Amino acid sequence: MVLQEPAGAPSPLTAAGGVGDAAAEVQLSRLRWAVLLLFSSYSLCNAFQWIQYGSINNVFVRFYGVSAFAIDWLSMSYMLIYIPLLFPVAWLLDKRGLRLIALAGSALNAVGAWVKLGSLKPHLFPVTVLGQVICGLAQVFILGMPSHIASVWFGSQEVSTACSIAVFGNQLGIAAGFLIPPVLIPNVEDVEKLAYYISIMFFMTAVFKEKPPNPPSRAQALIQSRPAAEYSYVQSILRLLRNANFLLLMVTYGLNVGCFYALSTLLNRMVIHHYPGEEVNAGRIGLTIILSGMTGALISGIWLDKTKTYKQTTLVVYIMSLMGMIVYTFTLSLGHLWVVFVTAGLLGFFMTGYLPLGFEFAVELTYPESEGTSSGLLNVSAQIFGIALTISQGQIMDRFGTMAGNLLLCSVLFLGTIMTAFIKADLRRQQANLENEQTRLQGSNQIMDYGTVACKSNPINCHSCSLAYTHQAWISLELHWGCEPLSSAPLISASDISLALQKCCQKPTLIP
Repeated sequence: MVLQEPAGAPSPLTAAGGVGDAAAEVQLSRLRWAVLLLFSSYSLCNAFQWIQYGSINNVFVRFYGVSAFAIDWLSMSYMLIYIPLLFPVAWLLDKRGLRLIALAGSALNAVGAWVKLGSLKPHLFPVTVLGQVICGLAQVFILGMPSHIASVWFGSQEVSTACSIAVFGNQLGIAAGFLIPPVLIPNVEDVEKLAYYISIMFFMTAVFKEKPPNPPSRAQALIQSRPAAEYSYVQSILRLLRNANFLLLMVTYGLNVGCFYALSTLLNRMVIHHYPGEEVNAGRIGLTIILSGMTGALISGIWLDKTKTYKQTTLVVYIMSLMGMIVYTFTLSLGHLWVVFVTAGLLGFFMTGYLPLGFEFAVELTYPESEGTSSGLLNVSAQIFGIALTISQGQIMDRFGTMAGNLLLCSVLFLGTIMTAFIKADLRRQQANLENEQTRLQGSNQIMDYGTVACKSNPINCHSCSLAYTHQAWISLELHWGCEPLSSAPLISASDISLALQKCCQKPTLIP
């Protein structure tokens, strides 16, 4: 005999905190990998357009007749635009959802690519700036999405891997931005030929569901079951800014990723300074940094899903980023390009591999706040430090050489390593998943003994009544009349419990 919960009657566990509904509805969607692939594809296109100027800085300097610093600003415009627009876009994400954000990002990305096609004359540098600004606007709708997509679409055992793959698409775009422009656009003297080659590069860059029908994890189920009236975007930001561990992570993430932005933007200038005429190999070194970093990101994501050691993994990767930067700094000028490839690959494996770690660690520290907001604040920090470090390193390189500029990045990474050590591993999302899993198991296995029925009038026909209660509802009530179970009886509702007990005996006494 199975007991059904009356319509509209919440179970005690559900009433207490929504655990019941959350556990009952958790289910992974088959579309989750397709959504992840779709996001990664347009994130790739946007990242390609970020670095396509910096990877052949010297070529664009000559074509447009502007300074190297002006070309550097084409990359830094992405960083500058992100800072003031994060909060409006994060608000849109909370209010209107992921689908609108994805459509806006992909549309702006395409528009920016087409605008750049109108800048194929040396006097049209302002037009290429406009196109880059539009692509920078698109980046605001893209850059902070990996952790949000991973949390909304993927279960607790694959969320970090999914975040790594989402970052993987962005890094693949940067890798293409390092590899393709130097190959497509040779450093020729003829301006008309140069314009033709640039047009090919610009021309190359010329059905998203909101969320699955069921939450993929118990932590996500609790967030989705929260009434909209209880959520305040402003209060969420204020809570994030009062979270000491998150603030530490925000600064350390900004320092690490800011170093990566500076290194990527100025890589062409560094390599050309020591190895003149090696524009193509400069792009390949950048490609090596990104490809090794993509491998590191994927490995770190899988590792986090298996071990959940967010603090330890983040600290180790930060230390290795510092070591990689030191080795790269002191081997760049040795005169052997193969050494630069090796050290750059080592640096990229850890420095680029840190990106998804920061996102996932932030979500753990700030649960149940919006993943888009926490990731956005991390990216704001990265953009601010990216601009500051790119300008500072560029000026130091011009005056004191590349080693002095790279030593600046080494000192910044050292500071970030020290600060990372002080972050406490307050893994709130993981704790929520564990607590809800324990509640589910306890509810499924524990029989709440409501006592033995004392039958005074008919001791011969006395029987026992047991009630099995789980996180979903009252699921069974078996009345054993003598030795014969009434399992074939029709379904009854919770309101029939007392009536059923009255049939067992005249005066049932329930002992909780």
